[in-house]
Amino acid sequence: MTIDNRIEVVLIDDDPHLRQALSQTLDLAGLKILPLAEAKGVAGQLSRDWPGVVVSDIRMPGIDGLELLSELHAQDPDLPVLLITGHGDVPLAVQAMRAGAYDFLEKPFPSDHLLDSVRRALALRRLVLDNRSLRLALSDRHELSARLVGQSPSMLRLREQIGALAATRADVLILGETGAGKEVVARALHDLSGRRNGPFVAINAGALAESVVESELFGHEPGAFTGAQKRRIGKFEFANGGTLFLDEIESMSLDVQVKLLRLLQERVVERLGGNQQIPLDIRVIAATKEDLRQAADQGRFRADLYYRLNVAPLRIPPLRERGEDALMLFQHFADEASTRHGLPPHALQPAQRALLLRHSWPGNVRELQNAAERFALGLELALDNSAPDGSPGAPIEVVSGGLSEQVENFEKTLIAAELARPHSSVRSLAEALGIPRKTLHDKLRKHGLNFGDNSHGPADETD
Repeated sequence: MTIDNRIEVVLIDDDPHLRQALSQTLDLAGLKILPLAEAKGVAGQLSRDWPGVVVSDIRMPGIDGLELLSELHAQDPDLPVLLITGHGDVPLAVQAMRAGAYDFLEKPFPSDHLLDSVRRALALRRLVLDNRSLRLALSDRHELSARLVGQSPSMLRLREQIGALAATRADVLILGETGAGKEVVARALHDLSGRRNGPFVAINAGALAESVVESELFGHEPGAFTGAQKRRIGKFEFANGGTLFLDEIESMSLDVQVKLLRLLQERVVERLGGNQQIPLDIRVIAATKEDLRQAADQGRFRADLYYRLNVAPLRIPPLRERGEDALMLFQHFADEASTRHGLPPHALQPAQRALLLRHSWPGNVRELQNAAERFALGLELALDNSAPDGSPGAPIEVVSGGLSEQVENFEKTLIAAELARPHSSVRSLAEALGIPRKTLHDKLRKHGLNFGDNSHGPADETD
């Protein structure tokens, strides 16, 4: 149990008459108080972001005020603690202040003295928490920039959305192509949230056999089905107090979707073969590479589950939409790989940079990371230039040599890659490359290429 953040003062004194008198003083001043007769268990009920102060007697049975001060400051050294006593002397006051007490009041003391000290302590507490929040926000932004590399508008917007959603309790639906980094985003949401100290459980629904998916997610009791000899805790229950990341949610059967919808609505889980409803405190982050609305219209996904999940959607842009982010990411992964393998880093040549910008990256960040790894190992930079829709393309390579040789090879590679795409005429091919038709004819002849080899359209050399 945690003391409510609306409480401004926790007042602890074993003398019921004094406790009532001090409570009335603080209450009449408009402060929200929690009066207690003992200090046992108080430290464990106060979170690090609790915005109040503690006022405690020193001499009490069990845990005294100085012991309580030590416990409180062990978990938050900035928490203001005011100590009061009827047996005060100079050595005790010095001991209390050296231990970190905000103030020391000797009974009897004027009520306005207590109120003044409490109000100053509350003001200090607000300042400390504001500064702490600012430092955390700056740290979170830095951490996000390190995890989600890129300065394109779409990535800046994605980082802003993650920062805004992380602090909430909302479930999230991540939309993104294969290899775009959906689990990286899910992990960032968890690590920047108040659940960061709880478990992060990732499961790929598409990798689970249909016969075991319910047992994996919801758990089972002994005898629930043939072979179920022992109780099994499911992934949802295991993630209690933290975050469960459910990837490829579109692959779940309609029966499992019904159970997931109930779990999201009621926050309880029942193990297979059991009757006990187990309450859950979890955040569910789902991810998909499909259009779930379209899947719902086609009857492959429950519409009510789609609307329940689509409250807080996050779209990860594909790499082909992120411009020069590809260069930043490539260099980032290449430098990491060089360090990991104990190799000197390699600098990208101009032709190689142009190649990376031209590539359509059908495999997104995962493909780029693999290419950067090969580059760091000193292997030839060769990319499969498949179109985003999966249609075949020409392999793109960068060879070693002088600048003019690399530029000519790169020019040939770009024209060959464009030739592999559908074009009905030389005119459309020239327009796609952004050059005049006569220049295109000269370059085709120079590089030994022929528009007639294009199987997607007629060999119309005159158009």
